[in-house]
Amino acid sequence: MPGAVYVNGRLSGEADAVVPVFDHGFLYGEGVYEVCRTYGGRVCLLARHLARLRTSAALIALSVPFDDATLQARIDETLIAAELKPWREGVADAYVRLLLTRGVGELSYDPRACPTPSLVIIARPHTPPPPRVYDTGVRVALVEVERNRREALNPQIKSNNLLNNALAMQQALARGAFEAVMRNHVGHLAECSQSNLFVVADGVVRTPPVGEGLLPGITRAFVLELCGALGIPSEESVLEESALGGASEAFLTSTTREIVPIVSVDGTAVGDGRPGPITRRLLDAFRQRVATAV
Repeated sequence: MPGAVYVNGRLSGEADAVVPVFDHGFLYGEGVYEVCRTYGGRVCLLARHLARLRTSAALIALSVPFDDATLQARIDETLIAAELKPWREGVADAYVRLLLTRGVGELSYDPRACPTPSLVIIARPHTPPPPRVYDTGVRVALVEVERNRREALNPQIKSNNLLNNALAMQQALARGAFEAVMRNHVGHLAECSQSNLFVVADGVVRTPPVGEGLLPGITRAFVLELCGALGIPSEESVLEESALGGASEAFLTSTTREIVPIVSVDGTAVGDGRPGPITRRLLDAFRQRVATAV
C-alpha cells in the first residue's frame, strides 16, 4: 500500500481509514499532533517530538495514556504496514503524522464527555521539496493574518485546529509564494505558517524567541545547536519587519523541509537574492548530522 493509517488499534490503507464523526478532534479541533520523518528508516528526533506532544496535550488538559515506548511501537507498526520499515535501498524515507484527539463523546465542550482519547498515526512516503528549492531558494510573502495571541490560543500548542496557519498560507499561495511569514499582534516577526523563521545579519543567525508567539520547532532548536557546534554566532531576538529587508540571508526550518533558503520577500531580494554561505553551511551540516540525531 502507498501509505498506512493506525486508528485506535486498527491498521488500514489510507482509503479505508476512518474516524467517528463524534470524535471531538473532528467536531471541535480538540487535539494535538506531531509531524516526524525518517532517515534510513529511523524516526528522527522522536523523543523531542513526543515531549512536545505531551506539552501540547497538557496545555489543552488532554491526557496521553501511552508511554513513549508504546507510541514508538505503534509508529513502527504503521511504518511496517506502509512497507516503509525495515528500510532498505530504494525504499523512501517516511512522513509520519501522529495525532491525539479528545476522543469520541457527546456534543459538549466538557472534557468529561470524552473518556478515551483517540490515537491516529499516518505513515506515507516522504516527498521532499525539489532540489531547486535548496539550490536557488524560495520566495515568501509577509501576510496580513497574524499569529495567534497567547491569551487567545497559545501558539505553543501544536493543535489539530490549523485554521490560523491555513488562512495565512492561502494568502501566500495567492501571491505565488512558497511560504507565509506571519507577524504577532504587535507587528514583530513570529514564524511562518508551517515553519520557523531565521535571518542572518552581520554574520549572526537570529530567530524570534518563543515569547514572540511561535511554536518552538524541533528543527529550529536543532539548528541553534548546530550553530553552537559550528561556531556560528546565533541568538533569539525580537525581529522587526525591517529585519527581513536588512538581512544578508534568511531561511526557514521544518521537519519535512529541513533548511530552506529565502531569497525574496514580496518581490524584494534578501541580500543578493541567492542562498547565502551561512545557510548553505548549516544545511550541509544538518544533513550530515540529522540521521543520527536524538
